[in-house]
Amino acid sequence: MPLKYPTARRGDQVDDYHGAKLPDPYRWLEDPDSPETRAWIEAENKLTFSVLEKIPQRDAIRRRLTELWNYEKYGVPEARGGRYFYTRNDGLQNQSVLYWAPALDAEPRTLLDPNALSKEGTIALSGTAISDDGKLLAYGLAAAGSDWQEWRVRNVETADDLDDHLKWVKFSGASWSNDGQGFYYSRYDEPKPDEELTGQNYFQKLYYHRVGTPQSQDKLVYQRKDQKEWGFHGQVTDDGRWLVIVVTHGTERKNNLFYLDLSHAKAEVVELLTGFEARFDVLGNDGSTFWLRTDLDAPRNRVVAIDLEHPARDRWREIVPEAEDTLEEVHVVGDRFFAAYLQDAKSQVRMFDLSGKSLGGLVLPGIGSAGGFTGRQADRETFYSFTSFVSPPAIYRYEIDAGKSELFREPEVPFQASDYETRQVFYNSKDGTRVPMFLVHRKGLKPDRPRPTYLYGYGGFDISLTPGFSVGRMVWLELGGVFAMPTLRGGGEYGRAWHEAGMKSQKQNVFDDFIAAAEWLIDEGYTSRDKLAIAGRSNGGLLVGACLTQRPDLYGAAIPAVGVLDMLRFHKFTIGWAWASEYGSADNADEFPALLAYSPLHNIKPGTEYPPTLITTADHDDRVVPAHSFKFAAALQAAQAGDAPILIRIETSAGHGAGIPTSKAIEEMADGYAFLVKMLDVDVPAALSR
Repeated sequence: MPLKYPTARRGDQVDDYHGAKLPDPYRWLEDPDSPETRAWIEAENKLTFSVLEKIPQRDAIRRRLTELWNYEKYGVPEARGGRYFYTRNDGLQNQSVLYWAPALDAEPRTLLDPNALSKEGTIALSGTAISDDGKLLAYGLAAAGSDWQEWRVRNVETADDLDDHLKWVKFSGASWSNDGQGFYYSRYDEPKPDEELTGQNYFQKLYYHRVGTPQSQDKLVYQRKDQKEWGFHGQVTDDGRWLVIVVTHGTERKNNLFYLDLSHAKAEVVELLTGFEARFDVLGNDGSTFWLRTDLDAPRNRVVAIDLEHPARDRWREIVPEAEDTLEEVHVVGDRFFAAYLQDAKSQVRMFDLSGKSLGGLVLPGIGSAGGFTGRQADRETFYSFTSFVSPPAIYRYEIDAGKSELFREPEVPFQASDYETRQVFYNSKDGTRVPMFLVHRKGLKPDRPRPTYLYGYGGFDISLTPGFSVGRMVWLELGGVFAMPTLRGGGEYGRAWHEAGMKSQKQNVFDDFIAAAEWLIDEGYTSRDKLAIAGRSNGGLLVGACLTQRPDLYGAAIPAVGVLDMLRFHKFTIGWAWASEYGSADNADEFPALLAYSPLHNIKPGTEYPPTLITTADHDDRVVPAHSFKFAAALQAAQAGDAPILIRIETSAGHGAGIPTSKAIEEMADGYAFLVKMLDVDVPAALSR
């Protein structure tokens, strides 16, 4: 039966975009704390949970998720001052705990347990920086999923906090001076009252904080009063001599590069690379020579050396040239480069000496993703993780002089990974572009009948989607489902050209790639329209919203999570302005038409039969403010001509996703999969129904 949706008042707001007058009837939902909005939220959640609670398989799915989630999870160790630091979660802890040990085989000591900071587990460890001597920890905490961080300093030996307390930090880490007396970090000015979660973030500043002094005495290292959108990230080189300042503009993967010579008290910031013409990542240095990874004249990246005494471009030296595969990350450890490549979105790791001579590669266990390779240039060991779609991250120690890996920690999950297989297929998008897609399913599965299929994507911001473990996906596989993840344009899997083919005026390519993936899965017999679900988060929520409104006939269900859904006003809130480098801006007359053409909110058509949809967001999301999801839900409910439910699930005391407590993650995931089981009419195996 059709649902009776909560009443959402239609206001008379109309905006003029370069002569086009567009109504925005649900503008009032942009105020998350107004009594009217709070009443609407309460009513929508009441409706949503009244539907979810009636799904008989929901409890069984939650139990199975909890069983699978209950395994030890380790972070990649970091060595400082003869001590090892790493995170561990014993299974169902809401937040991972930070430990340290004097040796790898020694009993670890608790350094920081975020679970003790709040009963609900909603305070998360959002960043750490350890002094070179391993004696002090600078750490950031984020509450209720907010991007805002508060930083403190802790004595490692005693696990006691010092008096230091830094506020209004966002999009920043910390980097210690090599004397251990203080660290560099970036912050914004204190926001106006009641604008902490919605106000725009401009004029980031780079500071130096000396341990034991109040934040008011922090030294301003660099700011630009003429550039409100510039961001600054300071990083001290291993030798302690240079402060590298990465200057960003929005989310575009192009940056300027400045530096400060810390060996001279009166030195001034030097602008080494300007113009935002390419990406420049400083990897390390040898005296006044910097090693950089860059996509300048190399869309899939290379490594070059720049002598600060002779920085002219014709004096640069190429160390590791561009390869056919995408050079995703480079780390300098043990006087060598550990270079992580993506070969059709799968990890490969190769090593080079500091002159660029090949030292061979690491043998990885299979199709998956490798990351880590932490350490300093002089270290003789490094650590890395490897994960696949059906195996959680295992941690390895690599002994550099011996040239061998040894297993440090390997989680045990009560899941029969050997029963499933991962394949990579290729299909053609609308314009003929060849697009890869990973398929994960039970071994020996033949596409001889439609099966419930979960199609997941992202496609933006130069972010690469690579194989990774998810408890939810494991439950989906146990339900007999197929998991599909295409490598959409807009991501970074094939370098700059692949990214730029899916941004700004080319954004429709991303949606075409995703729609073509859905059509391929149906045409090849893996699934049918009634058995196909689409899902994505954040920019992936935009992907789902756009594809949902463009092809509502193609899917059996949709889950757009914390999505960017109002493409005409996203830049009006918090850090949304920074995404204009990716999407364009409705304030620009030339960019407005493309945004309007695909904006999910503005392409909802009344009288259309939309598929079952579960929109998810959180009331403390200050990255993609919940107004996107609120307005989209209200408009979609009003437009729905069919009987399929349009629901919105609004989490409380949570944000965009980072640091979400385990308990809340399990609840949200259980609700999502229960919704799909119901809407796709999934035949749940008896073993999962008990």
